[in-house]
Amino acid sequence: MSNPSKKRRLFLKNTLLATGGIMLIPNFISCSDDDDLSPNNATIPDGLTTANFDLGVASFDPTSNQVIIWTHYTTDGSQATITYELSTDADFNTIVRSGEVITDSSRDFTVSIEVQDLEADQKLYYRFANLEDQTVSIIGETITLPSSGLDAVSMGVVSCANYAAGLFNVYDALGNSDVDIIVHLGDYIYEYGENQYGTNENTVALGRVPEPNYEIVSLDDYRQRYRQYRSDSGLKLAHQKKPFIAVWDDHEITNDTYQDGAQNHQDDEGDFETRKQAALQAYSEYLPAMTNDVNIIYRSFKIGDLADLIMLDTRLVGRDKQLDFNNYFGSTGSFDFAAFGEDLLDPSRSMLGAQQKSWFQSTLASSSSKYQVIGQQVLMGKMFIPAELIVTIGTILGEIGATGSVSAATTAFFQAQLTELVELKLRVQANDPTLTTQEIARISNTIPYNLDAWDGYLVEREELMNGFVGKDVVVLAGDTHNAWYNDLTLQDGTAVGKELATASVSSPGFEGILGGDAATITGFQQAMTILIDGLNYFNASERGYLKVTLSGSGVQSDWIFIDTLVSSNYTAHTGYSESF
Repeated sequence: MSNPSKKRRLFLKNTLLATGGIMLIPNFISCSDDDDLSPNNATIPDGLTTANFDLGVASFDPTSNQVIIWTHYTTDGSQATITYELSTDADFNTIVRSGEVITDSSRDFTVSIEVQDLEADQKLYYRFANLEDQTVSIIGETITLPSSGLDAVSMGVVSCANYAAGLFNVYDALGNSDVDIIVHLGDYIYEYGENQYGTNENTVALGRVPEPNYEIVSLDDYRQRYRQYRSDSGLKLAHQKKPFIAVWDDHEITNDTYQDGAQNHQDDEGDFETRKQAALQAYSEYLPAMTNDVNIIYRSFKIGDLADLIMLDTRLVGRDKQLDFNNYFGSTGSFDFAAFGEDLLDPSRSMLGAQQKSWFQSTLASSSSKYQVIGQQVLMGKMFIPAELIVTIGTILGEIGATGSVSAATTAFFQAQLTELVELKLRVQANDPTLTTQEIARISNTIPYNLDAWDGYLVEREELMNGFVGKDVVVLAGDTHNAWYNDLTLQDGTAVGKELATASVSSPGFEGILGGDAATITGFQQAMTILIDGLNYFNASERGYLKVTLSGSGVQSDWIFIDTLVSSNYTAHTGYSESF
């Protein structure tokens, strides 16, 4: 029989946390002694309809003894009472946890239940129902992690899903894959409006116009955008079948966010902090995490004795404003390398902030697992390219911004420049004695091309990577929309780890700059792997995900790509594999 006092206590746990002085993650907490309903006795009857649970179900942050289960309920009422069940079998013959919670508009009618005190290493099934409306959700699948001893674990790594850019076939492929966990590295939504970034010739025909159709700023705006994304069938399948461990990047708030501002936030869009808090509240409602403060997303997961998965916030909590190349060009077009170098090497510049950095260093140092896997948003590998390319890339981006495309003359110049630089780099590697001082300088005078990545925070990166020594570190990255495989080295050349970066779900890659010509793209990829030291693999144009399998014998990484964003009839293939 249901216990009204326990039901009331479960609801209060959530509302008291959510209305404190610090806005907290709005998870309902379900402990083993908080069951409202009797275990091993299903209370959701047969014959209910699936109406009103139209955004599906999801699970998040599995550990050895807990997991978050989630749904959303559509109703015109002021609140809804939702029954949930968690079982070890898909028929719900063996219920391990059940209860009731009340949701309302204050949380956009989402339900996220942090189910604690579970047994380790279980496959679990869950569902939700509104018994008053006689409706039931689809059945979700999730896991708890082993507490010790594990032969292997596979993670599907994903990022950068722009709804307007095409179908989420990558999510569908992940839902149908054999990965154990999906690690989402951010840009789960994009803030742009209709005919802005990501829009292409297929957007309208595919019914992918953003909702609302303007750039999102308010809490209601962000919530509506999440509801649109979660209506996608591919994303619903991925959430139904696999638990997610997620962190945000910039577009969950707005482009190129840092701790107190963003490139894509203007004065006429109101106070940035107000916008940020609205974005984080909506994020916590649709992507709940096991943290106590809505502003803090960094946390770690122990995966048996095999790996510690350490999730970082390289975007928001402590990041100083990015450097901007435009600030170093003079009126004649010359670049002030001295001023740029001084700012780049400023030891006070931080990506993580003091508190997160201390936590990360301590967590990494204390890890005794075989692997230390770092899930974070931006590239950590050193992407230094010949400095003269920066000017050309600036011209390309300027033309795209002004006209929407690159002129034939600029394209031809860029390709010729790349060819010359590659030839020079190959001659340097071959110790060609006929090289002139000027030719050597063209190759040796390098600067980072992406100041939004770790390349813009050199001193802190070196400090952190010194802590990788003696560990077996695998760094995961997203953000760029392209696939990368990098060697991580200290300034003295000491190898300290590998970086595996995933392509995007749908956001365009370098093909937006290079055009669709396959030969041009292939040539660019080859040029980058030659010009950038430590870059082993680069895919500039395909959409997909990264599968990382950890085992006692090593790490297997597979970059999986899909062949179309414009039809649900897609095929997936492995584009590149690497083991170490």
